[in-house]
Amino acid sequence: MPRIRPEFTKSPYFVDEPGNWHLKPGAPVELQEEFEQYMASLRDTDEDGAFNGIHISYPYNRGRDQY
Repeated sequence: MPRIRPEFTKSPYFVDEPGNWHLKPGAPVELQEEFEQYMASLRDTDEDGAFNGIHISYPYNRGRDQY
């Protein structure tokens, strides 16, 4: 499932260096906040059985007689 491209990536302040995303000096505060929130979300570790933070119950965790 493709992710929506964040708005900050369309800004002239955004530097898209592979492995070194950053903002140029003088970027607006709103842009800096959006960028920091996005980068922090990449550090979140996904739990087993979760997709984008939504827990998915697996059928194999239940007894076979329930089907």
